[in-house]
Amino acid sequence: MISIHLNGKQQDVPQGLTLAGLLAWLKLPADRVAVERNLEIVPRSLWEQTPIQANDRLEVVHFVGGG
Repeated sequence: MISIHLNGKQQDVPQGLTLAGLLAWLKLPADRVAVERNLEIVPRSLWEQTPIQANDRLEVVHFVGGG
């Protein structure tokens, strides 16, 4: 396990995950979120190849529909 900061809180996650793997591990709907890693938005096309590293600061924002 490694320790990251997820939405402002420390969280332990399995080592070796990519951003896509992290979202799956957290059971988050990848089609309804945006991810910021260390103050930079990560394009969805790079999630599969972006590794999660110890002490990363991640913000996962959920899209909410409304009218």
